[in-house]
Amino acid sequence: MAQAVLQSKHINKYFKDPVTVQVLKDISFTIQRGEFVAVTGKSGCGKSTLLYILSTMDTDYTGELWIDNENMQGKTEAELARIRNEKIGFVFQFHYLLNEFSVLKNVMLPGLKLRKYSEAEVEHRAMEHLNALGIGDLALKMANQLSGGEKQRVAIARALINDPLIIMGDEPTGNLDKKNSDLVFDIFKRLSEEYQQTLLIVTHDQAFAGNMQRIMEMEDGRVV
Repeated sequence: MAQAVLQSKHINKYFKDPVTVQVLKDISFTIQRGEFVAVTGKSGCGKSTLLYILSTMDTDYTGELWIDNENMQGKTEAELARIRNEKIGFVFQFHYLLNEFSVLKNVMLPGLKLRKYSEAEVEHRAMEHLNALGIGDLALKMANQLSGGEKQRVAIARALINDPLIIMGDEPTGNLDKKNSDLVFDIFKRLSEEYQQTLLIVTHDQAFAGNMQRIMEMEDGRVV
């Protein structure tokens, strides 16, 4: 039986500045374990706004968000922060690596923060992910010494460090050329097919989205 990883039930979102504008309209869907899902649509259709709600970073909405069969409503910021760190891996358009740290340390940081494993175990896991992504040889380099494609692979390794239930990407190939975009796509596809990793990727790149298992297209705040 398929396991629901994330469920959105009748989510609505309003911006009130200075007039009230509805930006998300009655959004309901379910993502099952191992699904590789794209959210597409024109700029301003609400894709990133939806992702911020689904990732629990924005709690100002109506409706229900369920992650791992648990309702996110009524949780404290500390509880949500723990859920984010434990159950969600993030890959953004801008990789947000810390230049003052090595590649290895950047990948380890969310694992050290979660405190589920010892530092030695976190380091071992980080090296395993770097090796799996073909960049183990970069472990001791500083983050600012990497190319854009390398930085994004480090960001993916970092997103995987806590064995997240779901990886969420916000335009993860937005700053990459076609060669590196294809490389990132192949990594995501392998994670989905070989490891049953669930992925939800917001992208305006139709070619990138077109190869995913499932596409949710948004228009004017709705899933069409």
